[in-house]
Amino acid sequence: MTTDTGRDDAFDRALPGRDALAELARWVGIASVSSDPDRANDVRRSAHWLADTLRRAGFRRAELWETEGLPAVFGCRPAGEPDAPVLLVYSHHDVHAVDPSEWRITPPFSPLYDGERGRLYGRGASDAKGQVMCHLWALDAHLTERDAPDPAVTVKYLVEGEEEVGSVHLADLLSQHADDVGADVVMVSDSMLWSLEEPAVCGVVRGSVTATLTVRGARRDVHSGAVSGAASNAALELCRVVDLLTDGSGRVTLPGFYDAVAEPDPALRASLDTLPFDLPAWRTETGTFATDGETGFSVPERLWTRPSVEVARLTAGRTDAPALGLIPAEASADLLFRLVPDQRADRVADQLRAWVEGRRRPGYAYDLEVSSTISDPYRTPPAHPALAALHRAVGYAYGAPARPIGNGGATPAAQLARACHAPVLFFGTGLPGDRWHGPEERVDVRALGLGTLALTRFLEELGSHYGRV
Repeated sequence: MTTDTGRDDAFDRALPGRDALAELARWVGIASVSSDPDRANDVRRSAHWLADTLRRAGFRRAELWETEGLPAVFGCRPAGEPDAPVLLVYSHHDVHAVDPSEWRITPPFSPLYDGERGRLYGRGASDAKGQVMCHLWALDAHLTERDAPDPAVTVKYLVEGEEEVGSVHLADLLSQHADDVGADVVMVSDSMLWSLEEPAVCGVVRGSVTATLTVRGARRDVHSGAVSGAASNAALELCRVVDLLTDGSGRVTLPGFYDAVAEPDPALRASLDTLPFDLPAWRTETGTFATDGETGFSVPERLWTRPSVEVARLTAGRTDAPALGLIPAEASADLLFRLVPDQRADRVADQLRAWVEGRRRPGYAYDLEVSSTISDPYRTPPAHPALAALHRAVGYAYGAPARPIGNGGATPAAQLARACHAPVLFFGTGLPGDRWHGPEERVDVRALGLGTLALTRFLEELGSHYGRV
């Protein structure tokens, strides 16, 4: 990064201080685990905490949006001018499930700040409560810089409470509150950086299809001593079918799966060709032992420009007692397909159904359940002025031009674009080593500072260039 005294001073001001980190820690300390019914009150408490925080920050509207499940939070801070652009920020306040026994540095909901490493530990510190707080800190800095009571942009927040369980009621929220979520630009703030040394802006995210394949080979578990070598084995049959999902080159074998895969944007391809990538460091940061995937493509290409399939969970036999020589009657696999433009999630789901039908063998029963929360991939319009404004803002924060990258995870970006009739941008402060969904989740305070500085600049950029957005 280059050195610029004015920018460096701004960065120092953007770094969250003790009070700001304490505020974030209080929120992280609320165990808003959406997948645990016993934590439903904690998710609601998290929503109330955020709504109260928005009110203290001067939001005219800060309210809970109820669903049949868990509540979202909506906030609106109008601009000073009636024709100012409208920015809708999407994120989530629920967090992934935890196993406290796996956490060593601190319990998951007892946030700990390590000043030496500049990290705040706790579930949700990075995914995504820290990202939400960056927007609040940036808005405050924006108002200070303007020396005005109102921002240059009308800022709306939609922070849902069910993202970690598939955003099951997001479509209902967007439909019921269509007038409220209208915007000129949407920003998804549930994303990752590439590194703190390499400024980048995400312009494409993958979609997803999740499904559970269950194979049954007997009416009940059977003792192997009575039937071994002659009886059907559901676990072996499931493994056979799962193994057929990819070929020897790592390609997914569903017929037609690659027909709609679009060529990556030229700017993204050029960026990937020159992206500094240290494979051993990447493995260390992500905790992986080996690099696998589609032959002929680099790791960044596999992450951002190629579709994939993963096995997220395999279940067979007794998990609450010793196996005792039993052959399991049933086995299941949770499958996750990651999609890229211009694949469509519903078509891939149909391809998967047809593929399973073609792999059935006599003597086994097969059941495929595709999740209702599938999502399409999304690409930000490359020529949209708001994307250029975000590139300028991130470049300013880092002191170097921002390169285009992608995001390997899935977001409801395509759904938001359709509902809000607006382009979707992506901005996040997560890092590959932040251990999302794992033990010792943490956020780097420098990432929060850079994020706050970039978002502060972006609000001014968006307000100044409204006529070209």
